[in-house]
Amino acid sequence: MRRSHAGGLRYVIQKHDATRLHYDLRLELDGVFKSWAVTRGPSLDPADKRLAVEVEDHPLEYGDFEGAIPEGEYGGGTVQLWDRGLWAPEGGDPRKALAKGELKFVLEGERLHGGWVLVRLKNKGSKRTNWLLIKHRDAAARPGEGERVGTQDRSVASGRTMAQIAAGKGPPPQPFIGDKPGAKDAVWSSNRAKPGRRRRPKAAAAADIPAFVPPELCRLKDRPPAGVGWVHEIKFDGYRMQLRVEGGRARLLTRKGLDWTSRFPEIARAAEALSDCLVDGEIVALGPKGVPSFSDLQAALSSKKTAGLAYFVFDALFAGGRDVRQLPLRERKRVLRELLDPVSKGPIRYVDHFETGGEAVLKSACSLDLEGVVSKRLDAPYLSGRGDDWIKAKCRAGQEVVIAGWTTTGGAFRSLVAAAWRNGELLPAGRIGTGFGREKLRDLIPALEAHAAATSPFPKNAKVPLPKGAKAHWVDPVLVAEVESAGFTADGLLRQAAFKGLREDKPAAEVVLERPSAGDNRVMGVTITHPDKALWPDDGAGAPITKLELARYLESVADWLMPHIEGRPCSLIRAPEGIEGERFFQRHAGKGASNLIELVTVRGDRLPYVEIDRREGLAAVAQTAAVELHPWNCQPHKPETAGRLVFDLDPAPDVAFGEVIEAALEMKARLEGLGLAAFCKTTGGKGLHVVTPLSDEVGWPEAKAFAREVCARMAADAPTAYLLTMAKRLRTGRIFLDYLRNDRMATAVAPFSPRARPNAPVSMPVHWGEVKPGLDPLRFTLRLARDQAAKSKPWPDYAKSAAPLRRAIRRLGAIKTAGAS
Repeated sequence: MRRSHAGGLRYVIQKHDATRLHYDLRLELDGVFKSWAVTRGPSLDPADKRLAVEVEDHPLEYGDFEGAIPEGEYGGGTVQLWDRGLWAPEGGDPRKALAKGELKFVLEGERLHGGWVLVRLKNKGSKRTNWLLIKHRDAAARPGEGERVGTQDRSVASGRTMAQIAAGKGPPPQPFIGDKPGAKDAVWSSNRAKPGRRRRPKAAAAADIPAFVPPELCRLKDRPPAGVGWVHEIKFDGYRMQLRVEGGRARLLTRKGLDWTSRFPEIARAAEALSDCLVDGEIVALGPKGVPSFSDLQAALSSKKTAGLAYFVFDALFAGGRDVRQLPLRERKRVLRELLDPVSKGPIRYVDHFETGGEAVLKSACSLDLEGVVSKRLDAPYLSGRGDDWIKAKCRAGQEVVIAGWTTTGGAFRSLVAAAWRNGELLPAGRIGTGFGREKLRDLIPALEAHAAATSPFPKNAKVPLPKGAKAHWVDPVLVAEVESAGFTADGLLRQAAFKGLREDKPAAEVVLERPSAGDNRVMGVTITHPDKALWPDDGAGAPITKLELARYLESVADWLMPHIEGRPCSLIRAPEGIEGERFFQRHAGKGASNLIELVTVRGDRLPYVEIDRREGLAAVAQTAAVELHPWNCQPHKPETAGRLVFDLDPAPDVAFGEVIEAALEMKARLEGLGLAAFCKTTGGKGLHVVTPLSDEVGWPEAKAFAREVCARMAADAPTAYLLTMAKRLRTGRIFLDYLRNDRMATAVAPFSPRARPNAPVSMPVHWGEVKPGLDPLRFTLRLARDQAAKSKPWPDYAKSAAPLRRAIRRLGAIKTAGAS
């Protein structure tokens, strides 16, 4: 934030780890900071009133302090500048408001925004003056997120954590009140009689540009982080490169510090117009559609035709004669934009960013065939190495691998043998079988032959996936390839890997798979904690089914399951201690929900609902021990519109399953007679579901009334066999035709969902040809369902069989929607 305040009043919030952790709110007024100790920090939830204890006024210079107060002195402990900005009183003179005991004000800072109020409590003999700090209900409020402040542990002035500040490590805080930066190990000597005096460190000398700085690296995640405080940039598919300019001489350095200036002469010449600096970016080749192409970059380097390459710059490390790495990213980007302005029309380009909607940015990037996005913390400094401040999310599985060999058939090139390092061993990572054009092979084959080896580089017991009938040729493990794949097999090998090109900027000794190999507890990128936890104590053959097995099962059936739950709120039945322990029915998303799960709001309920819109979300709910999935039956992303009808045929305990089969066949005939399609699935119990997909947009009152009328006529035709009420006294010998699943917020167990019942049965879609005497609904279990579905391929025509409900309503005749129940 700029320190030009144009007469505005400043505020700071300091996170203070003293006798107990708290946050000090300080509002500038009459030349000092009016101060309150907020025991749990400010809350963004208006319903959450935080105790604020009034303390003595502090000098304004204290608003720049970040460091340590010596133990034994008043307030001894670590102090972090957690937030700062401008504040303005509402409703007149703030002095009168404070005297009255109710100060309303607005904050506009790095982290806090919008309206707030301080309300003084009555003094009941306490020596302290207690207030309540309350957030106003406005656009900046976040109901239900009262504890968010506790997740933000970095200084807005230095980007350091509390631990770094306590240890005196990291960059110093940037000034806000004064004009000089603080020290990273600053100490404030404090006492009550004399508010305090800081030991001022010597001013730092102007920084010299180092020869090279190890780059900051990204951590791979499944999707961009949600929430505020992040920016999202396009991820480029090229060579990471630092540009160093000093005295009009430009040098381009790889991520290991190698000088590649001569390989990109046009970019180097353009950079000579810049003032002295060190910046970070990526050199790429833009294809015909303006999309970065690694293959085109390789071809340009091979042919030395590099005039069309572009250098996209996304960060500044040194500029204006000073080290700017300690500045928050928002400030570094401002510095970078001003620095690059003189060369904006050449091959050196500033990388812009988006401050909201990381998921939308990723989807847009993927639709444009880009590699993905990189998300960065706005308030973080530039720190070399891999941390949690930079997160990358890819559109497709890209991976660097070591080349261990190649295979031939009849003397012709066939594939590459991929490898990666793990725990000090070079292990197989699969085969690379596609992506080899004539020009790529022209450069690849000589490189392979130049490093040919007589023996395999793998350990003796390694299982190398070689194609049948092919001859293996081994190489020394020094070549690095960039590949694109469809993910990993169950054995941890690359699936459907395609060759993109050789990489010369990364040593082979540093190549590891970005996703752990088989035998670990990660499923679709989600770490499954307590993977051996038995959720079902017995699978029917005496073996338990674990939490990890649940996640892997859901991954295996995801292609069949997702069309039935995507875009619909989904209730969960969770069994953290297994199905024999306590179970929870979860409709709303809880605190700390995985960002792989969508949070959706529906009319009439302010709390967000769970929605699973991507395969990885299945692993996320398995991690919470969700043993059953119960989606709404609406059209995708249209909760007010019926998307399918579900007729639940629920037999009394004394009804044979053969009678349920007859009921399902009769329901099928009735629906088809009305022009609707019908599909059948087991429920994981003794009943069956008959499901009808709908193509038009009909509201729930009409859909429910139609379903009731169908069931009522069926029950009227055979009153000794069927009924429309679940009253136990009437159930004996009959099947309850449950039409109540067909309502706005009603749910039905999803196809392929497991059930929290002995032996882990699943709700299994079946062909009508299987719905006949001898059908055993309990033979479809979590252990067997995937293979059974792969053989039978049930419901292949489900989506295209959707039919209009209004036509069926007309055929059925007049129905009553009012009071249908």
